[in-house]
Amino acid sequence: MSEGIILINELLTAVAAGEAANFAAYAYAPAILVTPMGALSIIFSAVLAHFVLNESLHMFGIVGCAQCLVGSLTILLNAPKEGDIESVKQVWHYALAPGFLIYAFLVAGLVVLLIWVFVPRYGQTHMLVYIGICSLLGSLTVMCVKAVAIAVKLTMSGSNQFVYFQTWFFTLCVISFCVLQMIYLNKVM
Repeated sequence: MSEGIILINELLTAVAAGEAANFAAYAYAPAILVTPMGALSIIFSAVLAHFVLNESLHMFGIVGCAQCLVGSLTILLNAPKEGDIESVKQVWHYALAPGFLIYAFLVAGLVVLLIWVFVPRYGQTHMLVYIGICSLLGSLTVMCVKAVAIAVKLTMSGSNQFVYFQTWFFTLCVISFCVLQMIYLNKVM
């Protein structure tokens, strides 16, 4: 029994270290490069589960892994160059661009629609409703995590970004979006 607890603690430590490294990557690399690399972890997890846990990888799993690989490579090979971001206010300026605001409101509207209309009707029988909520929120979470990671990086280099309300807004969004994603991800399980 204690070996199982030790193994769980080691796994949680590894997951926490991985998430910390992922957070740091958002501070130092463009999000358009970091996010697809995270999708590749699905492939590694599937392969490890097959060999370590003796789980079978069915045709849908193989197709899903292939889609992750092709999608990630397509994004990585066609990613535009990202300029240096010098403050959280600059990220805020990008977030207030009309194109992003329209996108953010559409995503928020779809999430509300899924939660209030589709979850009560189809949530118990169609896991795509929950996955849709997580995926849509994830697209906004990436931008907010990028902002918070930049704020931490700049603060550590001597330019305190936590004096701006924008930093706290992005931090609140990250926490809220992650909590919602965890709730609906657990419902999928």
